[in-house]
Amino acid sequence: MFQPKAITSSLQFIVKSVLNSYSMLFFSNNNIFAVFIVVVSFFNPYSGLGGLIATLTAVIAGNNIGFSKPQMESGIYTYSALLLGLGMGSFFVFNFGFWFLLLLVSIFTVMLSAVLTNKLGKQGLPALSLAFIVSIWLVLLASKEFAALGLTQRNIYWLNEIYATGGATLTQGVLAVENLTLPQQVEGFLRSLSAILFQNSLFAGILLSIGIFIYSRIALLLMVAGYVVAQGFMVLMGGSVSGIHYYNIGTNFMLVVMAIGGFYTIPSKRSFLWAILMVPISYILMIGFTRIMGVWGLPVFSLPFCITVIIFLYTLQLRWAGGKLVLTPIQYFNPETNLYRYIIGRNRVLSQFYFPFSLPFMGEWTVSQGYEGSITHKGDWSKALDFVVLDEQMKTFRLPGNLPEHFYCYNMPVLSPGDGIVEEIVDHIEDNPIGGNNTAQNWGNSIVIKHADGLYTKLSHLKKNSFKVTKGMFVQKGDMLATCGNSGRSPEPHLHFQVQSTPYIGSKTLSYPLAAFLIKNNHTYEPALFTVPKEGNMVSNLVTDIQLQQAFTFQPGYFFSVSAEGFDTEEWEAGTTVYNETYLCCKKKGAYAYYIKNDNQFYCTQYYGTKKSLLFYFYQAAYSILLSTDQSTILKDQLPLTILPSNPLQWMQDILAPFYIFHQLHFVGSLHQQTDPLGGGKIVYRATINRKIGVKTVKQMDAAIHIDSRKMLSFTIQLPNKIIDAKCHH
Repeated sequence: MFQPKAITSSLQFIVKSVLNSYSMLFFSNNNIFAVFIVVVSFFNPYSGLGGLIATLTAVIAGNNIGFSKPQMESGIYTYSALLLGLGMGSFFVFNFGFWFLLLLVSIFTVMLSAVLTNKLGKQGLPALSLAFIVSIWLVLLASKEFAALGLTQRNIYWLNEIYATGGATLTQGVLAVENLTLPQQVEGFLRSLSAILFQNSLFAGILLSIGIFIYSRIALLLMVAGYVVAQGFMVLMGGSVSGIHYYNIGTNFMLVVMAIGGFYTIPSKRSFLWAILMVPISYILMIGFTRIMGVWGLPVFSLPFCITVIIFLYTLQLRWAGGKLVLTPIQYFNPETNLYRYIIGRNRVLSQFYFPFSLPFMGEWTVSQGYEGSITHKGDWSKALDFVVLDEQMKTFRLPGNLPEHFYCYNMPVLSPGDGIVEEIVDHIEDNPIGGNNTAQNWGNSIVIKHADGLYTKLSHLKKNSFKVTKGMFVQKGDMLATCGNSGRSPEPHLHFQVQSTPYIGSKTLSYPLAAFLIKNNHTYEPALFTVPKEGNMVSNLVTDIQLQQAFTFQPGYFFSVSAEGFDTEEWEAGTTVYNETYLCCKKKGAYAYYIKNDNQFYCTQYYGTKKSLLFYFYQAAYSILLSTDQSTILKDQLPLTILPSNPLQWMQDILAPFYIFHQLHFVGSLHQQTDPLGGGKIVYRATINRKIGVKTVKQMDAAIHIDSRKMLSFTIQLPNKIIDAKCHH
């Protein structure tokens, strides 16, 4: 039965897979850039056609075999087949034997690519173009036995192919570019760039450089650096620059720098340095393998590039500590996006990697001794916190202060910092008199809670016989455990808190952040998310607002519409990906806003789609929301620069971004409570986005989100030139 939707879906899958195969040649997944590469590849029509047919064959074969659709659509499995087609189209005469062999080897290449990707992927390593290298070698070796295959001479007369493609007009235009008088280094760079597509064309190199600049300024900068360093190293070592083919420079040296400096690592001064250092190593590998493979008459192709990148990435994974050279944690297939999102997301995504500990008490306490404290937090026990309660005069006790009962924190409830099982309890040690110390029983009365394998918390100096839990009991975050005392090495009442990796009292401490708390600063409170309070900080737990919690809880499958003057009414649907990523989407406009919601915060992480959607404005207004009842709390955050339109200022920032950030988008959010005459409560969450360029700050947007009856009613966006008043219909 005819099913147009199924056919449309299949065509979309094929087109997306093919385009991503092309863009993956330059570590991208940008479809516009991919179309650009397809067009340039057809400057050599035979090579371009071979590449396209090989890619289509690989996509259809991989889908028929049953490979994962996301993997196929990414182009990772199929871009080696594309390279195979480009190469075969450049080397061989087109005839029946050629096409039959191309189809067979394209199928083999996608199979081999899937195998290599799977095997190397288990080690966190890419397969790169290894499948292409193996396949093209096999074809070249087998061609000596196949009389039906013949090497072509058409590349010598490549202008004939240009004439056949576009006639005299195109040929004259190409010749005008090819005859340009350019500095030798510039011409060499452009021809090396075109050689990645198996061409030797100044015209193709110019167009590709423009396309790469539009796609990524950092990528183009890295490729230029790779070319310059390769040339410099050849001269330094007394090598023959003319003896190195453009293909070897383009594919091996330029892509090595691009892969290491801006794709598999976050672009930075260190990534640039290491990428440049890998160029001479890649050069040595190229010379060595050229001699070895020359015995069989085989070019090395991109083998030095593959080996250099794979060894470098594997070396980084062997590091005992992470180091300052950062492997790209989430791949966005664009150096600028990887960098900006990493800078912003370092703290924003910590909720996904850390257990959410809260402060183990109610009310406002002060850190009397922090990490690396000067009194007792030393050596293996340095990553610990001591808490006390202060009055307005910054004293810990009321007069006369000679008994534990005079201290404000004494006998106050101590709470579980997180869900877990009580692992150990000590509850028999008497409190010390004020000024006394029990060094023989250093930790005093203590409790150890197991939260996960290798993750425990310990609370010490508790009051004897105050425990409300027993060993082996399950406790939830906020459950009362005991009360604060003055036992052990404690001259005056205080609460000791530490995280540790073993269950023993006396275990070494572990540096570990608390999920969310407030720091008092004069009469306002600053939220601290997944960080460690410092000595002297006056801290308290966040109190969650139920209305806010429910208003920003979107169950998968939930629909509601949003309308505003000047915009089409949008249907928003809540959903969850197979990786448990939550999002709101407007399918009609292809707009997706990804977000994370936990006990303390709702914040947006990514936006994909048109910037003319109401969802895009909501993404900015709700970029970071603290789900707290405290109106004096001001939440500060930073938005990615990628949400701004592309312009020369942004291009300059992109080029300098690995070294210096001068352009930023700052987000400030705060809660405002409104009470209506009937006594009901309405909440308005206000946000401001400011654009900072050097020392100059310009307001970008004001926003307000209106909430009532535990639902989002509307949001208002005020831009410099217009106001958007959007209504939500649930």
